[in-house]
Amino acid sequence: MVQPLNYLRETASQTAGLYVHIGLIPKQVGFDIFENQLGETMVTPQTKGERITIEGRVFDATGTPLCDVLLEIWQANAEGRYNHPEDNQDKPVDPDFRGWGRIGSHFDTGVYRFETIKPGVVRGRNARAMAPHINFWIVARGINIGLNTRMYFSDETEANAKDPVLNLIELKKRRQTLIADRQERDGEVVYTFDIHLQGDQETVFFDI
Repeated sequence: MVQPLNYLRETASQTAGLYVHIGLIPKQVGFDIFENQLGETMVTPQTKGERITIEGRVFDATGTPLCDVLLEIWQANAEGRYNHPEDNQDKPVDPDFRGWGRIGSHFDTGVYRFETIKPGVVRGRNARAMAPHINFWIVARGINIGLNTRMYFSDETEANAKDPVLNLIELKKRRQTLIADRQERDGEVVYTFDIHLQGDQETVFFDI
């Protein structure tokens, strides 16, 4: 006899652990088993757009950086188009930019780092322009479901002010948790984006 849904027990969950790293970022844990390493470097010499570096750390509620976090990012190219068949914007696809990266935070310092390009403006629902942004997915021990957030750019003030997603966040202080600071180091453009899982500076996460 089939039990009604309200009598069924919830399946036990388990947080991400060391085996996630072995399976998804094996080179970082000492296993050179994949011919193509899908990692933090998302550009080639032929990739179009402004080269940037994104770096930061993921903090817990006590302000302690986590040293075993897995992060994935995906983004549009310099023209504002995703390398995906469902993106039907009338913009060119860059065949030399896959728009996706994966890395784990450093096991000693907790720092993560991506080498990519700055994305262009994307047209969202109802053709509304979204400010340049990068999508993040975070998993780690203690997190039952992967967390989704976005990173915007501090030097895109005008575009950020019109962004439909940022404008859903009522408090300006909360919006600031999604803004990465731009710096230049020895001719390299670096955006710092720290992620806070809990606490007074908790990053805004999205239910998608």
